[in-house]
Amino acid sequence: MMNPFICKTLISLYLKNSLHLRKPPITYSISLHFFSTSSSRSKSKISLADYLINQHSFSPEAALKVSSLQTHLKNPEKLDSILSFLKESGFSDTRIEIIVRRTPKILSSSLDRTIKPKIKILQDLGLSSTDIVEILTADPWFLTRSVKKVILPSISVLNSVLGSNADFGKIIKRGGWFLKLDLEKTLIPNIEILKGCGIASSQIVRFICSFPRLFLHKPDGIRNFVKRVDEMGFDRKSRTYLPAIRVISSMNKELWERKVNLFKRLGYSDDHILSIFRSTPQVFSTSEKKIEGITKLLLQRGNVDISLIADNPVLLLCSIEHRLKPRLEVFDLLTSVTILLQ
Repeated sequence: MMNPFICKTLISLYLKNSLHLRKPPITYSISLHFFSTSSSRSKSKISLADYLINQHSFSPEAALKVSSLQTHLKNPEKLDSILSFLKESGFSDTRIEIIVRRTPKILSSSLDRTIKPKIKILQDLGLSSTDIVEILTADPWFLTRSVKKVILPSISVLNSVLGSNADFGKIIKRGGWFLKLDLEKTLIPNIEILKGCGIASSQIVRFICSFPRLFLHKPDGIRNFVKRVDEMGFDRKSRTYLPAIRVISSMNKELWERKVNLFKRLGYSDDHILSIFRSTPQVFSTSEKKIEGITKLLLQRGNVDISLIADNPVLLLCSIEHRLKPRLEVFDLLTSVTILLQ
């Protein structure tokens, strides 16, 4: 009979060998871990373009443009929440595409810290959902600007200039530029320059609301516009003085010369051109096609000469189809009746 101690030892050795044989080789274990990790990594790399097309109905062109800056999507949940919020806020798929194409970085912005606060600011200004959609579609970079450094200071300056009862919603709709520039360096000094020319504060405020871009030029630009208008012999007390500055500010010298040459080709003299600009500056903001069309229409009648038009330049602002032609037809009818009655 085998010694019990020897028997126990043999059993122990047998069990150890059995366990060793069943254990996978070390190299196999390492390679299995490698393939497992590699697979999980490949699954985490989601194509941003594919995701935008398949999950959010983006057009391939828009998706590829956005993904040119970031090929892979790291956080689908974050992107989903941003796009869902925009849809809930009234943005159509087309509008969202436009915004994302122009400012792809908003897809990596914080919804709660970056996007929602800016939408809230616009809402607090009295803007409707439709207004906000239009403003942000035209200027999606608003969503990337600093609230503390740009947006709130701009609103504060506007409030100090226009008063707390001003219709900020209407102003921002017409001039979103007010929320992108340093108004302390543009709006405020420009107002002071114009006040120095004797222009009333009430007229300046009206023009801020109606023609906001005038006040966002650099102050040196405003001084140059003022100089050009003064050189044309404008009376600073004239009601057309500020409108003339506004018109000059809206076109470069090349466009101005083109308009002047058009008037000359149509038969207007230098004195006519200067007289038209002094009395009705906005005529120079009218399209060249309209100026030419009205002038030729009136001159064809035979009883109208170029001086009559120059003396009544408001005619050049009228609609040909809706105002001039119907009135000319009535005039011709009355003339024919008068002749018959004589």
